[in-house]
Amino acid sequence: MGEPITEPVLEMTGIRKVFPGVVALDGVDFRLFPGEVHALMGENGAGKSTLIKVLTGVYEVDGGEIRLAGRTVRISGPLAAQKVGISTVYQEVNLCTNLSVAENIFIGREPRRFGKIQWGRMRRRSAELLRRLDLDLDVTAPLSSYSLAIQQMVAIARAIDIDARVLILDEPTSSLDASEVEQLFTVMRRLKADGVAILFVSHFLDQIYEVSDRLTVLRNGQLIGEYRTAELTQVQLVQKMIGKELAELEGLEDKAQRSRTGTAGAAPVLQARGVGRAGAIAPFDLTIHAGEVVGLAGLLGSGRTELARLLFGADRADQGELTIDGKPVTLRDPQAAMKRGIAFSSENRRTEGIIGDLSVRENIILALQAARGWARPIPRRKQDEIVDKYIKALQIRPADPERPVRNLSGGNQQKVLLARWLITEPRLLIIDEPTRGIDVGAKAEIQKLVAELSDGGMAVLFVSAELEEVLRLSHKIAVLRDRRLVEELDNTAGVDADRIMQTIASGATS
Repeated sequence: MGEPITEPVLEMTGIRKVFPGVVALDGVDFRLFPGEVHALMGENGAGKSTLIKVLTGVYEVDGGEIRLAGRTVRISGPLAAQKVGISTVYQEVNLCTNLSVAENIFIGREPRRFGKIQWGRMRRRSAELLRRLDLDLDVTAPLSSYSLAIQQMVAIARAIDIDARVLILDEPTSSLDASEVEQLFTVMRRLKADGVAILFVSHFLDQIYEVSDRLTVLRNGQLIGEYRTAELTQVQLVQKMIGKELAELEGLEDKAQRSRTGTAGAAPVLQARGVGRAGAIAPFDLTIHAGEVVGLAGLLGSGRTELARLLFGADRADQGELTIDGKPVTLRDPQAAMKRGIAFSSENRRTEGIIGDLSVRENIILALQAARGWARPIPRRKQDEIVDKYIKALQIRPADPERPVRNLSGGNQQKVLLARWLITEPRLLIIDEPTRGIDVGAKAEIQKLVAELSDGGMAVLFVSAELEEVLRLSHKIAVLRDRRLVEELDNTAGVDADRIMQTIASGATS
């Protein structure tokens, strides 16, 4: 794409936003042109979410100017943003799944005559909007009957019906599989051809390079630069995002290679034989040795999380035998698993992980306190010692143990969760999607930590949708398809992402 010859539909100039003790945005400029996909890039905490919230009126701007189609605007809230043509589709789709597709598209804007909703008109218009996105849906069906990908399309249909000139897509692909991502990209390209300006936020670099025309990089609340995507390599982009050379990532590669030297002779920490749960996952066999990283690979819905939850007692197996250190056990609940040295960091860090109103310190000591029992509170001095140690070890930023954890970036919240479990000194650490939705720098740090824990003798069950990440870290890879473990692969030189995808596609062992 050449330099746009049109005027920008959106210009943000000198945007400043200050929170108590923190300058979140410091004189940031941002431009968005009609008919382009523009990626907003930066590590967690760089200011991306703050800039979007300023643009949509969630936050009041402390300095600077916002111009829409050349006219200065003051946006007082999300509804005001919609009225001037700015609409947002978030990672967690903010719709009512108990209502129909049509009701979700027109919620709060239902066509009425003499005070009564015109249901037929609403349904016809909903079907027309969805056909524009190449979707043929039953608009009378509950939204809950459709996949998350379809729900996002419905949210986009709602956005374009309010004549959105600017469409913000905030991490829309984090929970989608490859075919769903391509479906979304097809819709984005169609909207782009219609002249809609799309602001796209994603941590998946390959996706950024596939669909975006230009990108803007933020770091520590400041503008680093605006670039044509085709003229900036991925290595250059990462360097601009993290503000340093890629020695950190290269070190990870070296560390991961060293951690693959093998676990021959190591004792099994956990063995599952015919373990399964009806309706969740078919019976499977799996052995995890001390010092071994076992990766779980599979598409969305393949059973990775279901398997992990069984091994932690979050769900109870209804068949098979589980042994820990060679002794049969029954894990009736997570507390029973914790007593046997198993820790589990859930993929749902917001709903099953962090407690946003508690401080970093309180979140970190939670699992250890639960293991001790609430009748034996950990002395505050001991808490401070433990928490300070892990804040430093995991480089949790900002290094303030009393800060509410909800105020930390996604990557640092993930580190808090890992600290919570590491202080219990587990023998088996189960981590489900620990790097999803976090920035490149934090992702590298967490991957390095996994390799180091393995080198130190800890057994790790590592769940990730990113095959390259699984390949980089794992000694062996258990491949799942349709809630069934279909093959276990030693991570040798002949195993790559194509081999895993072929296994997933065939659903059969070789």
